[in-house]
Amino acid sequence: MLFLLGLVALVAACSTVRFTYNHGDTLLYWWLNTYIDLDSDQTGWVKQDIDRLFQWHRQTQLRDYAGVLTTMQRQLAGNPTQADLLTDYRDIKARTELLAFKALPDLADLARSIKPDQIAQIEKKFNRNNEDFRKKFMSGDVDKQHKVRFEKAMDQFDLWFGSFSSEQKAILRKASDERPLDNEIWLQERKMRQQKILALLRRVQQEKLNKEQAMAAIHDLLRDFFDRFDAPDRKLFFDAYIDSTSRFILTAVRIATPEQKAHAQKRMQGWINDFNTLANNR
Repeated sequence: MLFLLGLVALVAACSTVRFTYNHGDTLLYWWLNTYIDLDSDQTGWVKQDIDRLFQWHRQTQLRDYAGVLTTMQRQLAGNPTQADLLTDYRDIKARTELLAFKALPDLADLARSIKPDQIAQIEKKFNRNNEDFRKKFMSGDVDKQHKVRFEKAMDQFDLWFGSFSSEQKAILRKASDERPLDNEIWLQERKMRQQKILALLRRVQQEKLNKEQAMAAIHDLLRDFFDRFDAPDRKLFFDAYIDSTSRFILTAVRIATPEQKAHAQKRMQGWINDFNTLANNR
């Protein structure tokens, strides 16, 4: 499920949307297997569940994604505001939630099938991922961490708008550095989610929850994850981060040249065409 959510973001950041999406079921299975090490009893029906989820997604969601991109094109052609960007953010979040909750029955089946040794495998994978996060985002001084975050954002901006000049990059770096930087919070949030996932899997396995019970437990966990930005202990940080990140993106839009905006319009149109073609090829 987490991979599929990531795939939605990936196809919006990839010049080969159709190729990536058409192989998304295989990629999802491969990714899932790196966490769980699926056994022979699980492999067949997990692949079938993934295939059904992709079929639903292709038939019901891709035209909607094309509509979201069309709205963004219209905004880019005008003078978008921060409110526009925050509305786009909420729209994307709502679609992500729809996808996650659609997968509830499949997630319940998978959770009920997972064995203790597979839970241990997942925990080891989580620990390796956390170590990678520390090395990538928490090594060096604050300036280095700002630089790493900025370079990651510039990879996306360059994809959308083409290359930026050194003068534009200086403006964007300043806007990026104004965002709250606390990678320890992000790491804590990652570990919190991981521990809750592991606890749920152990509960499902130890208490032998039936499918309806497992679905209810997973629903509550997903709801908790999606509502996390409003949690009292993190709300101020997350509100500030969302506000400053939207202003950072708005800065990129406002300093983009007509040629850069045309580049973004053309790329978005390519994605719109790809989403519509994918939706037709059922």
